[in-house]
Amino acid sequence: MRGVFHGKLNELVANIGNSYRDYPINSSIDPTLLPNRNRIIEVIHLMRELLFPGYFGKQNMHEATMNYQIGETLIKIHEILSDQVCRVLRYENDHQDAAFQEQVKDRTETIVTEFLSRVPALRAVLATDVQAAYDGDPAASNTSEIIFSYPGLFAVGIYRAAHELHSLSVPLIPRIMTEYAHNLTGIDIHAGAKIGHSFFIDHGTGVVIGETTVIGNRVKIYHGVTLGALSTRGGQALNGVKRHPTLEDDVTVYSGASILGGETVIGKGVIIGSNVFISKSVPEGARVTVKNPELIIRGRAPQEFRQEENVDWSI
Repeated sequence: MRGVFHGKLNELVANIGNSYRDYPINSSIDPTLLPNRNRIIEVIHLMRELLFPGYFGKQNMHEATMNYQIGETLIKIHEILSDQVCRVLRYENDHQDAAFQEQVKDRTETIVTEFLSRVPALRAVLATDVQAAYDGDPAASNTSEIIFSYPGLFAVGIYRAAHELHSLSVPLIPRIMTEYAHNLTGIDIHAGAKIGHSFFIDHGTGVVIGETTVIGNRVKIYHGVTLGALSTRGGQALNGVKRHPTLEDDVTVYSGASILGGETVIGKGVIIGSNVFISKSVPEGARVTVKNPELIIRGRAPQEFRQEENVDWSI
């Protein structure tokens, strides 16, 4: 019986090889190299060393060696990211002539250098996100706990780095980055979304923030919130069209709420209650809730249980 496999090996190889040619949508046998997901994840972890120094990677950072460590990390990121950006730019274009290859190298160098020059600004906005999480969560003991362990900050940090690459018109890599965060946290933030400072996702699991979402400053959302499109039946015809909502400053959205549509604007200071479904704009300062259902508590004698309608939520 041990010879069965070897006897069929040539047939198996031929059949699998034919399937590669028959279904090119999930094959890549082109000489152009695809990006390497593992290397992009390596960039994510190196970026976290720059964005949160002393927390990740080498934790023995001192003033005397700080500049050396920053330089060492920058060189590593530049080397890996340059290779990956060059790959995706070549993959997105079919030109293989020498002049095009040289243009790709020059464009890659410009993109990666500009991206790394934005690290101080990224650190500044992430500092506001950390503070917003601490201010907004009474369960947080200190900001270090948030940086080390909060899934919302993990996902938002990766999103913010990916968004910068997206704004520099880098294909594919930003999506790989945010999907890595999605896989680990259950928080799905498209790199194309625009999010202001002091942003806090509490708990996080099941949050979806679509590509054309616009979120203002000091916004807080809870787990299970969807900021989505009303319909995707148009497929690629909707590419570039605003399909997702706008949340203005100081909005709070509680768990399980769905806010849909590119023309939907949630005004400044609005509070959206749990499990609300919204597809129309809400004026500034409003409070949107679902009427409490009638609950029946069954014991020896069934009794109706009524809750107060005016609840100040906190989870």
